Amino acid sequence: MNKRITLAIAISAALCGALSTASAAGMAEMHKGHEMPGHQMDGMKMEHAGKADDSSIGQAGDAAKVSRTFRIVMGDDMRFTPSTIKVRQGETVRFDIINQGKLKHEMVLGTPQELKAHYAAMLKYPDMEHADDNQLTLAGGKQGELIWQFSRDGVIDFACLQPGHYDAGMKGSVSVTAAPAHRH
Repeated sequence: MNKRITLAIAISAALCGALSTASAAGMAEMHKGHEMPGHQMDGMKMEHAGKADDSSIGQAGDAAKVSRTFRIVMGDDMRFTPSTIKVRQGETVRFDIINQGKLKHEMVLGTPQELKAHYAAMLKYPDMEHADDNQLTLAGGKQGELIWQFSRDGVIDFACLQPGHYDAGMKGSVSVTAAPAHRH
């Protein structure tokens, strides 16, 4: 009798281990071919790795080169205040970001295409962790900073990509004015 219970427990443990491994392998296989740049699958949790494409939206800024600071407030009304910002091409700015809400919010800089693709991934993997230079995630009541250099002129978007927030209109933009031509 004792051997039967031990055998049943061993079989159950082996089946659970096999199912768990198959499930993780299946998720990894399902994800294969659908990778997003800057993301990697770690078991059942996606994590970002890498940086935003500096050719499209800029690059992480050097704190010693910050020329201006913008205070950005995020709230549970699903808004950024202010939601529009103007900077000059080549300018490095500091965003002091404050989450005045109770929900987790984030500010992610990107092109409309990057933000939409990232948001779709967040809907599938809501526990995704962020570690990129172009974004900051904050728990309710917390604050942090993001330092960014805007190397190209045009409009750079930002949004909160937490599930439901982007669809609710939690978006904004940075208008980057072209640098004046150099005179010799």
